[in-house]
Amino acid sequence: MQPEQVQQRLNEQLDDCEFHIQGEGCNFQVTAVSERFAELSRVKAQQLIYGALSEEIASGALHAVSIKTYTPEQWAALDNGRT
Repeated sequence: MQPEQVQQRLNEQLDDCEFHIQGEGCNFQVTAVSERFAELSRVKAQQLIYGALSEEIASGALHAVSIKTYTPEQWAALDNGRT
């Protein structure tokens, strides 16, 4: 898969999140920013992202996905949104 494909899939499933995708092949790093993460534990937030990619993970198109989730406030506090 390409980062753009991962981004498209996430945007289709979670339209209230901003995504930053890095990686190639079947290994990706996903950074997600949304106000919805303020109400979720870190585990629940990651499960939300994994759920949106469940078909790709099950098919083997995605093998390794690392996820970081932030609220907009947390994201802005991180070096002006760059990680």
